[in-house]
Amino acid sequence: MGLYHPVTIGSLTLRGNLFLAPVAGYTDRAFRSVCIEQGADFTYTELVSSEALTRNTAKTACAALLARGENEEHYAIQLFGSNPEVMYRAALLLAPYHPDAVDINAGCPVPKVVKTGAGSALMAAPDTLGRIVQGVVRASREVLGEVPVTVKLRSGWTAEELTYRTCARIAADAGAAMVCLHPRTRDQGYAGKSDWSLIADLVSRIDLPVAGSGDLFRPEDAERMLRETGCTAVMFARGAMGNPFIFSATKSFLKNGSWQPPETPERLRIAFTQLIFLAQEKGERTACREMRKQFCAYTKGHLGGPGCPGGAAVRNRLVHAETIEEYREILKPLGLP
Repeated sequence: MGLYHPVTIGSLTLRGNLFLAPVAGYTDRAFRSVCIEQGADFTYTELVSSEALTRNTAKTACAALLARGENEEHYAIQLFGSNPEVMYRAALLLAPYHPDAVDINAGCPVPKVVKTGAGSALMAAPDTLGRIVQGVVRASREVLGEVPVTVKLRSGWTAEELTYRTCARIAADAGAAMVCLHPRTRDQGYAGKSDWSLIADLVSRIDLPVAGSGDLFRPEDAERMLRETGCTAVMFARGAMGNPFIFSATKSFLKNGSWQPPETPERLRIAFTQLIFLAQEKGERTACREMRKQFCAYTKGHLGGPGCPGGAAVRNRLVHAETIEEYREILKPLGLP
């Protein structure tokens, strides 16, 4: 079997093993849609608060986070929380969205998540994580058609407390169908380097598919992670921000041994497509404001390709754009089709 191959997660079979990680503030439905267009095999929603979802006053706000994109054949909803009963009730509420998997966040290092006992705080509370997995698996059996439940882990809370083995084993015993490991501790945040040897170690220790994440910015990174660790799939996070082309480039590299960075007009076309998707969903004014940071990322250049001509000046104009037409006027001279 080559490094690019189908993946089976419980009852779910995917055509390939290149995944888009859940990233708060980025992996909305519009961005997931362009990643699918560029070859992502599986996508995850932004992390959704179980506490918010189970409060009637917040359900409407959560709906936009939960909805499937029109071109998403398969997608997962990621939940975060620290209360097993609340996570169970939140998972029950996912039935109208028909997700293909439910993911449990035990990796987010952001203080506002961790202080609630959720995210990577669960790496220091493996028994609680086990009860959460049990609850979400029970909800899946009751109302979701037994879709697989997966778990996103960090390596531990601190370098002295590497609990990924224990947490993965407990998650597997509780019914998880896959784990993803980002081999940094909570203390590291996104600093330093991720230790891919921990992914290889976990692959050797559990009888579940293991997805790897961390420091995946180029096709060569994905190839090396798959080859060195034996992980089943790779999950792009920061490496995909403003760079959905990482999926098509990586797929080409894994299948053919070569790839080409996108030209500036193609980068701008995809960015503008994302803007239109988002405007249809949230309205032009909101979309234009939310896309400012995305366009800044798109125009910086990725995968060895150059950034847009006069990139700094362009970005200075983009962060003040209020309408789709303003974006068009800024980008047309740079090659927007």
